Amino acid sequence: MVSSGLFFAGNLFGKTIFTQQKKTKVTILHTNDTHSNIEPLPDNHSKFPNMGGVSKRFEVIKAIRQQEEHVILLDAGDIFQGTPYFNKYKGTLEMKLMSELGYDAATMGNHDFDAGLEGFFMASEHAQFPFLCANYDFSKTVLKDKTKPYTIFKKGKHSIGVFGIGIELEGLVPASKFEQTIYLNPIKVANEVAAILKKEGCDVVICLSHLGFEYQTDKVSDRVLAAQTSNIDIILGGHTHTFMEKPIELNNSEGKPVLINQVGWGGLHLGRIDIEISSEKSLFKKQESISVS
Repeated sequence: MVSSGLFFAGNLFGKTIFTQQKKTKVTILHTNDTHSNIEPLPDNHSKFPNMGGVSKRFEVIKAIRQQEEHVILLDAGDIFQGTPYFNKYKGTLEMKLMSELGYDAATMGNHDFDAGLEGFFMASEHAQFPFLCANYDFSKTVLKDKTKPYTIFKKGKHSIGVFGIGIELEGLVPASKFEQTIYLNPIKVANEVAAILKKEGCDVVICLSHLGFEYQTDKVSDRVLAAQTSNIDIILGGHTHTFMEKPIELNNSEGKPVLINQVGWGGLHLGRIDIEISSEKSLFKKQESISVS
């Protein structure tokens, strides 16, 4: 296991995991709101001098993959916008670099519409991983069939289901950028997709969310999503740039715990969650936030 003191540890289903049980360990790495930060922040940055950067993240991820057999690398959106790299390359560079880092899946954030649907389409041609968008209906746009609602990863004898949920675009993104994209209710869709993934035999269901961690209003957030859904085990969030030293655990609509995590912005941190799935499908987890410096 990882030796950091920033672990969250617990038993998700309330079952004891005995040392003699056969367990499959899966390491989930995740980012959010990287915002075209290709290079480290400058040495004179007031809060995060010389932190971040794709090359440093690559080295951290490579080291973990050398240590662990089963690794999944995910992103919760807002890949685009924030540095001149996006202004010049319109997201193509970000997609190429994420492919080099070996991302397995990502969802779309509101800033991933900043180049318009045609711009995202062209940039995503360089992505060697799927974009998961369960509650954006792109059927009347150029992105028809370019994204999918979910995917399933097989790790050892176990299946990990991952799906994406995005924030409402109207009022946040110019209408000309998302065109005829239809926004579907995130709670309803999340319940439907999570149920499908469980029926398809997924031992763990992960939601890549770009809803935001929490709000002072009744706006749908990760906390609301967790409380009003079932069958989701982990929510990896974005949008609010919330840095969490450890994830929180909330009860879902059936009173079962859901893990929520988010790792700030700019690629300054890499989230890591280790899960161990036993032969009885119990789940044990540990987490740390790794500084990319």
